[in-house]
Amino acid sequence: MMIKMYPLEWFDSLVITTFNPNISSINSISDFDLKVLCDNINSESQRIKAQIKVEIFEMKSKRQIRLLVRKYHSSFVFLLDSIVESRKNEVFFTSEFLKISDVIITSLNDLLSFVEIRFSSFISLDQRVPITYLTVWRTEFQTNLEVLLKKKRLDEEQNKEFKMIINLLLSQLYGSKKVKLTYRHILYQRELLKELEDFSYFESEIECVSSLDILLIRLNFNCTEYTDHLIEKFVNYLSSFEILSERFENVLYCYTKLVQINSNLKITFNPSRQNLITFLEYWFENEIKYFEKKIKLLLQEQRSMTDGNSIRQSSDIGKLECILSVDQIGLILRATDEARIIKAKSMSHFFKNIVPYLSTPFKKELSYQSVRSKSYGAEDRDKQIAIETLEKIIKKIKSY
Repeated sequence: MMIKMYPLEWFDSLVITTFNPNISSINSISDFDLKVLCDNINSESQRIKAQIKVEIFEMKSKRQIRLLVRKYHSSFVFLLDSIVESRKNEVFFTSEFLKISDVIITSLNDLLSFVEIRFSSFISLDQRVPITYLTVWRTEFQTNLEVLLKKKRLDEEQNKEFKMIINLLLSQLYGSKKVKLTYRHILYQRELLKELEDFSYFESEIECVSSLDILLIRLNFNCTEYTDHLIEKFVNYLSSFEILSERFENVLYCYTKLVQINSNLKITFNPSRQNLITFLEYWFENEIKYFEKKIKLLLQEQRSMTDGNSIRQSSDIGKLECILSVDQIGLILRATDEARIIKAKSMSHFFKNIVPYLSTPFKKELSYQSVRSKSYGAEDRDKQIAIETLEKIIKKIKSY
């Protein structure tokens, strides 16, 4: 059985071994060797292209072709990243090595383009973008964004908002090195740039968001900083309404309008994060629940206060004002009970059923326990006034 040779063995050895600053022992290179090496790089590149076409021609299923194309693509990306990284080492800071690395990078880029263009339908959008490609794209994208910002004629508020989005896009270009950009990222940002170039401000139906916000929600621009900015806008807008019912009415209105935005969930700024419209809907649903609970509690408090006021009012309406003092009232009621003029189960029961309906000019609420206890310690003056009061009653009865 014949053992197949690794198609990229020559390139792999050149990049990973020969031009690896950690293991390479090459200190210099002659002009002749330089020319031979450059010629070999170009011829090897052509041989690999032919090899790829032959291998794919022999494939019998799309699945096999897809696996092979992605295998070559990932290998070219790996070799490109490796040579770019080696090029940064001071060991290779010579004109000869820089020239060779330029030729290697050009050849690998050519091979990568060959695979991407010839077999684009088999390339995964989630494939990582090579460093060289990314470097060129970053420069191009940054230039386009800066030109776009200058070209747009906007008022002060619109310019501030538009500039914020541009700065967000620029900042992510040179963000964390741990984040590996994929072709899906690049395609999304190209689409976003095109939309921003064609965009013109118009009056938004939703007062708390601009027409630019609506565009970004539609394009599923789920950037963390932008999401926070949107939530802050919603919070500030709702806080402008002092009356709770107005806040609730407006949060419902914003939510209703928001869910009508036709957000494209097939594209996304950050595939690892939740879709923007999904997050906003979740936030509004929680706000609505919060306001519903707050209104319910407020109504319960108002109902309790109303019931309490009704009890107090009905209690006040049923009270009779007596010109006597508490001590004097206690004396008369005690005498009435003990003389058995009014029969009750006990003196406490008697006082309990009468005193709550009495008041004095100086005291609206009387405690039956207090009135009863004071009836046992009344002063002589109180006794005299109680007797005089009863005599007035006797005299009045005699006059009938």
